[in-house]
Amino acid sequence: MERDETDEQALTRELLEETGLSVTVGPLAGSVTRPFKNGVFLIFDYTCQVSGGVLRAGDDASDARWVDSAMLTTLPLTEGLLEALSSWQCLPRT
Repeated sequence: MERDETDEQALTRELLEETGLSVTVGPLAGSVTRPFKNGVFLIFDYTCQVSGGVLRAGDDASDARWVDSAMLTTLPLTEGLLEALSSWQCLPRT
């Protein structure tokens, strides 16, 4: 986040930069903490609705794509991501 930037502003900016997508930010889905050096990152995850743009990988990613829940389970993911999304009811039930 930039100084004096709200969560909504940071999320909108970062998603456009990293994925090429414009979004409307929805409610908070949940939050997690992740260790970092001598402290922790507190990460807030929001639901979003795509409002425009074309999905593409930003300069810090090798790929960006839409996947279904079955494909998601086959990808290398950040530890705890599937569990968090499931507990926040952000994934379709299979």
